[in-house]
Amino acid sequence: MDTQVIYNIIHQEAFGLNIAIYFYLTGLSAGSFILSTLAFGFGMKQYKPLGKVGVVLATMLLIIAPFFLLIHIGMPYRAWNLFVYLNFASPITWGTFLLVLYPINCLIYGYFMFKGNMRLTRIFGFIGIPLAISVHGYTGFILAFGKARALWNTALMPILFLVSAIVSGIALMILVCIIKDRFFSKEKKIDLTLIFNLGKLLAWMIIFDLFLVGSDLIVLSISHSDAQAVAHLLLLGKFSPLFLIVENLLGKIVPFILLVVPKFRRLTTIVVASILVVIGIFFMRYVVVVGGEFIPLI
Repeated sequence: MDTQVIYNIIHQEAFGLNIAIYFYLTGLSAGSFILSTLAFGFGMKQYKPLGKVGVVLATMLLIIAPFFLLIHIGMPYRAWNLFVYLNFASPITWGTFLLVLYPINCLIYGYFMFKGNMRLTRIFGFIGIPLAISVHGYTGFILAFGKARALWNTALMPILFLVSAIVSGIALMILVCIIKDRFFSKEKKIDLTLIFNLGKLLAWMIIFDLFLVGSDLIVLSISHSDAQAVAHLLLLGKFSPLFLIVENLLGKIVPFILLVVPKFRRLTTIVVASILVVIGIFFMRYVVVVGGEFIPLI
């Protein structure tokens, strides 16, 4: 007897926009915190104005970020299970505790900084650096462990997430420092030396970021068929406008030119470059998360 099987399987996204926003905010937080420790942890006095701004940004962003995670999971009232049913082979278990420890450390670090206790500020600053790296790095590991997703399953993913976090953190810090100095300081005067130093640092980190992205693309394009399909998706497919134009051209290459070419290097162009970077890194998160699961599994 002949039989006919009829089925309709809808390809659903495991992750989506909320997860991309969560990754983006944790990256901004990690980048802001690391910048805040440059003066109080590593003694780089030229970055001292970043200390209080950085820790406030890091804490606020880390408080906001988990809400997008809770919205995504659909049943946030069951989040307590993550603290009870543990799987230490899973980065999600580690991330659950990091999302608690990191903001607590931020609050303690900020408290001693505002109190002027530099010894304890330095101690909790150094404690916070691996926490900041881990709380964002684990998100890269979550994606990298997705063996069936060629865009995610690379050892570069955690490093790429961390580098892009620092890139976006520097850009955000430039914008916030300009706004703070211009509108919320007694002198109403922008610290141009600090802004230009941050601009140089941002340019170097953009180069590093582009190197990692280029390395990843080269490997994808000459690897197995699934990886080549992902490379085609990014370079010629549906996600190519976001990946090539928004994320890399407008979000990295144009800002790099504005930051390093002497005739372009002024306060206005640094502001424009920083805004483009902040937008570009957001779309990097979106492309990685949504684009990584765009091709259905067979």
